[in-house]
Amino acid sequence: MRAPADYGRVAVLLGGNSAEREISLKSGSAALAALEQAGVAAVGIDTAAGDLLSRLASGGFDRAFIALHGRGGEDGTLQGALDWIGVPYTGSGVLGSALAMDKVRAKQVWQSCRLSTADYAVAGPDSDWDALVARLGLPLMVKPSREGSSIGMSMVVHAAELPAAVATAAAHDPQVLVERYIGGGEYTVGIVGSVVLPAIRLETPRTFYDYEAKYLANDTRYLCPCGLPATQEKALQQLAVDAFLALDCHGWGRVDLLLDHSGAPYVMEVNTVPGLTDHSLVPMAARAVSLDFSGLMLAILDTSLRLPQGPPRLLGVGEGADV
Repeated sequence: MRAPADYGRVAVLLGGNSAEREISLKSGSAALAALEQAGVAAVGIDTAAGDLLSRLASGGFDRAFIALHGRGGEDGTLQGALDWIGVPYTGSGVLGSALAMDKVRAKQVWQSCRLSTADYAVAGPDSDWDALVARLGLPLMVKPSREGSSIGMSMVVHAAELPAAVATAAAHDPQVLVERYIGGGEYTVGIVGSVVLPAIRLETPRTFYDYEAKYLANDTRYLCPCGLPATQEKALQQLAVDAFLALDCHGWGRVDLLLDHSGAPYVMEVNTVPGLTDHSLVPMAARAVSLDFSGLMLAILDTSLRLPQGPPRLLGVGEGADV
Protein backbone atom coordinates (compact mmCIF):
# COMPACT_ATOMS: atom_id res chain seq x y z
CA MET A 1 0.00 0.00 0.00
CA ARG A 2 1.33 3.45 -0.94
CA ALA A 3 1.94 6.08 1.70
CA PRO A 4 -0.12 9.30 1.28
CA ALA A 5 3.05 11.25 0.56
CA ASP A 6 3.74 9.02 -2.46
CA TYR A 7 0.94 10.74 -4.39
CA GLY A 8 2.51 14.15 -3.98
CA ARG A 9 0.33 17.24 -4.30
CA VAL A 10 -3.05 16.39 -5.83
CA ALA A 11 -5.48 18.77 -7.55
CA VAL A 12 -9.08 17.62 -7.20
CA LEU A 13 -10.82 19.15 -10.21
CA LEU A 14 -14.51 19.82 -9.65
CA GLY A 15 -17.41 22.08 -10.57
CA GLY A 16 -16.80 23.33 -14.08
CA ASN A 17 -19.35 24.86 -16.44
CA SER A 18 -21.27 21.84 -17.74
CA ALA A 19 -24.93 21.09 -17.09
CA GLU A 20 -23.72 18.65 -14.42
CA ARG A 21 -21.88 21.30 -12.40
CA GLU A 22 -23.89 20.86 -9.18
CA ILE A 23 -23.35 17.10 -9.15
CA SER A 24 -19.64 17.60 -9.83
CA LEU A 25 -19.34 19.97 -6.87
CA LYS A 26 -20.82 17.28 -4.63
CA SER A 27 -18.65 14.51 -6.11
CA GLY A 28 -15.48 16.56 -5.91
CA SER A 29 -16.12 17.77 -2.38
CA ALA A 30 -16.69 14.20 -1.19
CA ALA A 31 -13.52 12.98 -2.93
CA LEU A 32 -11.48 15.87 -1.55
CA ALA A 33 -12.63 15.25 2.02
CA ALA A 34 -11.84 11.54 1.77
CA LEU A 35 -8.37 12.13 0.33
CA GLU A 36 -7.56 14.73 2.98
CA GLN A 37 -8.77 12.34 5.69
CA ALA A 38 -6.43 9.69 4.27
CA GLY A 39 -3.51 12.10 4.59
CA VAL A 40 -3.14 13.01 0.90
CA ALA A 41 -2.04 16.59 0.16
CA ALA A 42 -5.15 17.38 -1.91
CA VAL A 43 -6.46 20.77 -3.00
CA GLY A 44 -9.88 21.40 -4.53
CA ILE A 45 -9.99 23.52 -7.70
CA ASP A 46 -13.24 24.67 -9.29
CA THR A 47 -12.38 24.71 -12.99
CA ALA A 48 -15.08 27.31 -13.66
CA ALA A 49 -12.76 29.93 -12.19
CA GLY A 50 -10.66 29.91 -15.37
CA ASP A 51 -6.90 29.99 -15.96
CA LEU A 52 -6.82 26.31 -14.98
CA LEU A 53 -3.72 25.18 -16.82
CA SER A 54 -1.49 27.94 -15.53
CA ARG A 55 -2.78 27.30 -12.01
CA LEU A 56 -1.94 23.62 -12.33
CA ALA A 57 1.43 24.25 -13.92
CA SER A 58 2.47 26.84 -11.32
CA GLY A 59 0.90 25.15 -8.29
CA GLY A 60 3.37 22.33 -7.93
CA PHE A 61 0.76 19.63 -8.53
CA ASP A 62 1.97 16.10 -9.15
CA ARG A 63 -1.35 14.70 -10.41
CA ALA A 64 -5.04 15.49 -10.86
CA PHE A 65 -8.09 13.70 -9.53
CA ILE A 66 -10.82 14.44 -12.08
CA ALA A 67 -14.27 14.79 -10.51
CA LEU A 68 -15.80 16.76 -13.39
CA HIS A 69 -18.91 15.39 -15.08
CA GLY A 70 -20.02 16.19 -18.62
CA ARG A 71 -18.41 18.43 -21.20
CA GLY A 72 -15.14 20.09 -20.41
CA GLY A 73 -14.17 17.38 -17.93
CA GLU A 74 -15.38 14.02 -19.17
CA ASP A 75 -15.18 14.42 -22.94
CA GLY A 76 -11.42 14.29 -23.54
CA THR A 77 -10.73 18.02 -23.78
CA LEU A 78 -9.38 18.33 -20.23
CA GLN A 79 -7.50 15.05 -20.60
CA GLY A 80 -5.71 16.40 -23.67
CA ALA A 81 -4.81 19.60 -21.88
CA LEU A 82 -3.40 17.69 -18.90
CA ASP A 83 -1.39 15.49 -21.25
CA TRP A 84 -0.01 18.66 -22.86
CA ILE A 85 1.25 20.15 -19.59
CA GLY A 86 2.42 16.77 -18.28
CA VAL A 87 0.11 16.36 -15.27
CA PRO A 88 -0.98 12.72 -14.75
CA TYR A 89 -4.71 12.26 -14.05
CA THR A 90 -7.25 9.69 -12.98
CA GLY A 91 -9.38 7.69 -15.39
CA SER A 92 -9.49 7.38 -19.15
CA GLY A 93 -7.43 9.30 -21.67
CA VAL A 94 -8.46 11.50 -24.58
CA LEU A 95 -9.84 8.84 -26.91
CA GLY A 96 -11.72 6.79 -24.33
CA SER A 97 -13.23 9.89 -22.74
CA ALA A 98 -14.34 11.34 -26.08
CA LEU A 99 -15.86 8.09 -27.36
CA ALA A 100 -17.71 7.34 -24.13
CA MET A 101 -19.14 10.86 -24.01
CA ASP A 102 -20.53 10.53 -27.54
CA LYS A 103 -23.35 7.98 -27.38
CA VAL A 104 -23.63 7.66 -31.16
CA ARG A 105 -19.91 6.98 -31.71
CA ALA A 106 -19.89 4.58 -28.76
CA LYS A 107 -22.68 2.57 -30.35
CA GLN A 108 -20.85 2.49 -33.67
CA VAL A 109 -17.78 1.04 -31.95
CA TRP A 110 -19.83 -1.54 -30.04
CA GLN A 111 -21.65 -2.63 -33.17
CA SER A 112 -18.33 -3.05 -34.99
CA CYS A 113 -17.18 -5.25 -32.10
CA ARG A 114 -20.45 -7.23 -32.17
CA LEU A 115 -21.42 -6.10 -28.68
CA SER A 116 -25.15 -5.97 -28.08
CA THR A 117 -26.65 -2.47 -27.84
CA ALA A 118 -30.13 -1.08 -28.56
CA ASP A 119 -31.02 -0.17 -32.14
CA TYR A 120 -30.94 3.57 -32.75
CA ALA A 121 -31.12 6.45 -35.19
CA VAL A 122 -29.78 10.00 -35.21
CA ALA A 123 -32.66 12.47 -35.47
CA GLY A 124 -33.12 16.14 -36.26
CA PRO A 125 -35.94 18.59 -37.07
CA ASP A 126 -36.16 17.29 -40.64
CA SER A 127 -36.34 13.60 -39.75
CA ASP A 128 -39.02 11.35 -41.23
CA TRP A 129 -40.88 10.60 -38.00
CA ASP A 130 -43.09 7.89 -39.46
CA ALA A 131 -40.12 6.04 -40.93
CA LEU A 132 -38.24 6.33 -37.67
CA VAL A 133 -41.13 4.86 -35.66
CA ALA A 134 -41.65 2.13 -38.25
CA ARG A 135 -38.01 1.13 -37.93
CA LEU A 136 -37.52 1.33 -34.16
CA GLY A 137 -41.05 0.89 -32.81
CA LEU A 138 -42.55 2.43 -29.70
CA PRO A 139 -41.78 3.37 -26.97
CA LEU A 140 -38.56 5.23 -27.78
CA MET A 141 -35.87 6.86 -25.66
CA VAL A 142 -34.66 10.26 -26.90
CA LYS A 143 -31.31 11.59 -25.63
CA PRO A 144 -28.76 14.30 -26.34
CA SER A 145 -25.80 12.33 -27.67
CA ARG A 146 -23.16 14.19 -25.66
CA GLU A 147 -24.84 14.89 -22.33
CA GLY A 148 -25.00 12.98 -19.05
CA SER A 149 -27.12 12.46 -15.95
CA SER A 150 -30.22 11.92 -18.14
CA ILE A 151 -30.32 15.68 -18.85
CA GLY A 152 -32.58 16.41 -21.84
CA MET A 153 -33.70 12.78 -21.99
CA SER A 154 -37.31 11.64 -22.41
CA MET A 155 -39.43 8.63 -23.23
CA VAL A 156 -41.79 8.76 -26.21
CA VAL A 157 -44.85 6.55 -25.97
CA HIS A 158 -46.90 8.06 -28.81
CA ALA A 159 -45.47 9.00 -32.21
CA ALA A 160 -46.90 12.52 -31.97
CA GLU A 161 -44.58 13.19 -28.98
CA LEU A 162 -41.41 12.52 -30.96
CA PRO A 163 -40.76 15.97 -32.55
CA ALA A 164 -41.05 17.74 -29.19
CA ALA A 165 -38.79 15.19 -27.48
CA VAL A 166 -36.15 15.60 -30.18
CA ALA A 167 -36.36 19.39 -29.83
CA THR A 168 -35.89 19.09 -26.05
CA ALA A 169 -32.79 16.94 -26.51
CA ALA A 170 -31.44 19.22 -29.26
CA ALA A 171 -31.51 22.15 -26.84
CA HIS A 172 -28.62 20.38 -25.08
CA ASP A 173 -26.81 18.90 -28.10
CA PRO A 174 -27.52 19.18 -31.86
CA GLN A 175 -26.77 15.46 -32.21
CA VAL A 176 -29.83 13.61 -30.90
CA LEU A 177 -30.02 9.87 -30.34
CA VAL A 178 -33.35 8.07 -30.70
CA GLU A 179 -33.14 4.59 -29.28
CA ARG A 180 -35.39 1.54 -29.24
CA TYR A 181 -36.83 1.08 -25.76
CA ILE A 182 -35.58 -2.03 -23.99
CA GLY A 183 -38.06 -3.09 -21.34
CA GLY A 184 -36.85 -5.13 -18.42
CA GLY A 185 -34.22 -4.60 -15.74
CA GLU A 186 -31.68 -1.78 -15.49
CA TYR A 187 -28.21 -2.58 -14.14
CA THR A 188 -24.89 -0.86 -13.67
CA VAL A 189 -21.36 -2.23 -13.24
CA GLY A 190 -18.46 -0.27 -11.77
CA ILE A 191 -14.84 -0.84 -12.77
CA VAL A 192 -11.81 0.29 -10.74
CA GLY A 193 -8.43 -0.73 -12.11
CA SER A 194 -8.66 -4.47 -12.80
CA VAL A 195 -11.55 -4.95 -10.35
CA VAL A 196 -15.05 -5.33 -11.76
CA LEU A 197 -17.53 -4.57 -8.98
CA PRO A 198 -20.80 -6.44 -8.41
CA ALA A 199 -23.74 -5.36 -10.54
CA ILE A 200 -26.41 -3.13 -9.03
CA ARG A 201 -30.03 -3.36 -10.14
CA LEU A 202 -31.84 -0.01 -10.29
CA GLU A 203 -35.56 0.26 -9.67
CA THR A 204 -37.63 3.45 -9.76
CA PRO A 205 -41.38 4.10 -9.74
CA ARG A 206 -40.75 6.85 -12.27
CA THR A 207 -41.13 6.30 -16.03
CA PHE A 208 -37.36 5.75 -16.30
CA TYR A 209 -34.19 6.35 -14.29
CA ASP A 210 -34.10 10.11 -14.88
CA TYR A 211 -32.20 12.99 -13.23
CA GLU A 212 -34.58 13.15 -10.26
CA ALA A 213 -34.42 9.39 -9.70
CA LYS A 214 -30.61 9.55 -9.81
CA TYR A 215 -29.95 12.46 -7.52
CA LEU A 216 -33.03 13.66 -5.68
CA ALA A 217 -35.65 10.97 -5.12
CA ASN A 218 -35.77 8.82 -2.00
CA ASP A 219 -37.87 6.05 -3.57
CA THR A 220 -35.23 4.75 -6.02
CA ARG A 221 -34.16 1.24 -5.05
CA TYR A 222 -30.60 -0.02 -5.43
CA LEU A 223 -30.28 -3.79 -5.20
CA CYS A 224 -26.84 -5.25 -4.51
CA PRO A 225 -26.84 -8.27 -4.68
CA CYS A 226 -28.66 -7.57 -7.91
CA GLY A 227 -30.76 -10.75 -7.81
CA LEU A 228 -29.33 -12.40 -10.92
CA PRO A 229 -27.94 -15.95 -10.86
CA ALA A 230 -24.16 -15.87 -10.44
CA THR A 231 -23.44 -17.02 -14.00
CA GLN A 232 -25.73 -14.37 -15.48
CA GLU A 233 -24.21 -11.63 -13.34
CA LYS A 234 -20.71 -12.69 -14.43
CA ALA A 235 -21.82 -12.53 -18.07
CA LEU A 236 -23.18 -9.01 -17.47
CA GLN A 237 -19.92 -7.95 -15.82
CA GLN A 238 -17.95 -9.37 -18.74
CA LEU A 239 -20.09 -7.46 -21.25
CA ALA A 240 -19.43 -4.31 -19.21
CA VAL A 241 -15.67 -4.91 -19.36
CA ASP A 242 -15.79 -5.64 -23.09
CA ALA A 243 -17.76 -2.44 -23.77
CA PHE A 244 -15.42 -0.40 -21.56
CA LEU A 245 -12.26 -1.67 -23.24
CA ALA A 246 -13.74 -1.39 -26.75
CA LEU A 247 -13.92 2.39 -26.27
CA ASP A 248 -10.28 2.50 -25.08
CA CYS A 249 -11.41 3.35 -21.56
CA HIS A 250 -9.18 2.55 -18.60
CA GLY A 251 -8.59 3.39 -14.97
CA TRP A 252 -12.08 3.49 -13.63
CA GLY A 253 -15.67 4.05 -14.75
CA ARG A 254 -19.18 2.67 -14.79
CA VAL A 255 -21.11 0.82 -17.47
CA ASP A 256 -24.91 0.97 -17.69
CA LEU A 257 -26.74 -2.04 -19.11
CA LEU A 258 -30.25 -3.37 -19.62
CA LEU A 259 -31.69 -6.86 -19.63
CA ASP A 260 -34.81 -7.28 -21.75
CA HIS A 261 -37.73 -9.45 -20.65
CA SER A 262 -36.08 -12.52 -22.18
CA GLY A 263 -32.85 -11.89 -20.24
CA ALA A 264 -30.84 -10.68 -23.24
CA PRO A 265 -28.27 -8.01 -22.24
CA TYR A 266 -27.67 -4.65 -23.92
CA VAL A 267 -24.87 -2.22 -23.15
CA MET A 268 -26.20 1.35 -23.09
CA GLU A 269 -23.57 3.78 -21.87
CA VAL A 270 -20.11 4.12 -20.36
CA ASN A 271 -19.42 6.83 -17.78
CA THR A 272 -15.73 7.66 -17.46
CA VAL A 273 -16.19 9.94 -14.41
CA PRO A 274 -19.16 8.51 -12.50
CA GLY A 275 -20.75 10.33 -9.61
CA LEU A 276 -19.33 10.23 -6.10
CA THR A 277 -22.34 11.59 -4.21
CA ASP A 278 -24.40 9.96 -1.47
CA HIS A 279 -26.71 8.61 -4.21
CA SER A 280 -23.86 7.37 -6.41
CA LEU A 281 -23.46 3.81 -7.59
CA VAL A 282 -19.75 3.00 -7.72
CA PRO A 283 -19.28 3.74 -3.98
CA MET A 284 -22.34 1.59 -3.27
CA ALA A 285 -20.92 -1.37 -5.21
CA ALA A 286 -17.52 -0.85 -3.59
CA ARG A 287 -19.06 -1.17 -0.12
CA ALA A 288 -20.47 -4.55 -1.18
CA VAL A 289 -16.89 -5.85 -1.52
CA SER A 290 -15.69 -4.21 1.73
CA LEU A 291 -14.06 -1.23 0.05
CA ASP A 292 -14.94 1.91 1.99
CA PHE A 293 -15.20 5.37 0.44
CA SER A 294 -11.70 6.46 1.46
CA GLY A 295 -10.21 3.26 0.07
CA LEU A 296 -12.15 3.73 -3.15
CA MET A 297 -10.84 7.28 -3.57
CA LEU A 298 -7.27 6.06 -3.11
CA ALA A 299 -7.88 3.26 -5.63
CA ILE A 300 -9.18 5.82 -8.13
CA LEU A 301 -6.19 8.07 -7.40
CA ASP A 302 -3.95 5.06 -8.12
CA THR A 303 -5.25 5.08 -11.71
CA SER A 304 -3.26 8.29 -12.27
CA LEU A 305 -0.08 6.23 -11.80
CA ARG A 306 -0.85 4.25 -14.99
CA LEU A 307 0.43 1.01 -13.48
CA PRO A 308 0.15 -2.23 -15.50
CA GLN A 309 -3.24 -3.89 -14.99
CA GLY A 310 -3.80 -7.60 -14.62
CA PRO A 311 -6.78 -9.42 -16.16
CA PRO A 312 -10.23 -8.24 -15.01
CA ARG A 313 -11.42 -9.75 -11.71
CA LEU A 314 -15.20 -10.15 -11.67
CA LEU A 315 -16.23 -9.80 -8.02
CA GLY A 316 -19.43 -10.89 -6.35
CA VAL A 317 -20.99 -9.38 -3.23
CA GLY A 318 -18.92 -10.22 -0.15
CA GLU A 319 -15.67 -10.90 -1.99
CA GLY A 320 -12.71 -8.73 -0.98
CA ALA A 321 -11.73 -6.06 -3.50
CA ASP A 322 -8.00 -5.96 -2.63
CA VAL A 323 -7.37 -3.01 -4.97
